[in-house]
Amino acid sequence: MKRKVILVTDGDFVAAKTLEVAAQRVGGSCISASKGNPTRLSGEQIFKLIKQAEREPVLVMVDDRGEAGKGKGESALEYLVNHPDLEILGIIAVASNSEIDNGIKVDFSIDKDGRKIDGPVDKLGSPEPQGNQYLEGDTVEVLDKLDVPLIVGTGDTGKMQGKDIWYRGADITTRAVKEILARSEK
Repeated sequence: MKRKVILVTDGDFVAAKTLEVAAQRVGGSCISASKGNPTRLSGEQIFKLIKQAEREPVLVMVDDRGEAGKGKGESALEYLVNHPDLEILGIIAVASNSEIDNGIKVDFSIDKDGRKIDGPVDKLGSPEPQGNQYLEGDTVEVLDKLDVPLIVGTGDTGKMQGKDIWYRGADITTRAVKEILARSEK
């Protein structure tokens, strides 16, 4: 049976704590060992950990730390998306101040106030100005080339001016995960 996975394009310490809380709130698991800025584990190593997870969905972090081209995080992400034993429910694309890439189109975003919006958000979780159609992030370049059912944009995981911090419930990230789960059940 395929494991149900949600990938998140962030992996620093704050993101890891936030995703652990979000996973707990939705009854899933978080692969904490996938944290790192950049990601330290290969896609194959992360896959083995996903197979051992007790509950689904399994939240997985992938991070490039702004590396130009395809870095370790994007290589791991690509491996996981293409693995036949995984069902990728969606990807949470995290905005950053990256000027390296051209950005990607998201299906929708969750802003810092927990609202679902049609366009992208910035690192702080604020809606991008009218006319900007792309979420800029340091681990999103490869997403346009992959077949995934849903891409949800958010600001910087666990931050967004304190509105997503783990010790207050990781509300924005949890909302993004719940939106992906709701869409996957249709």
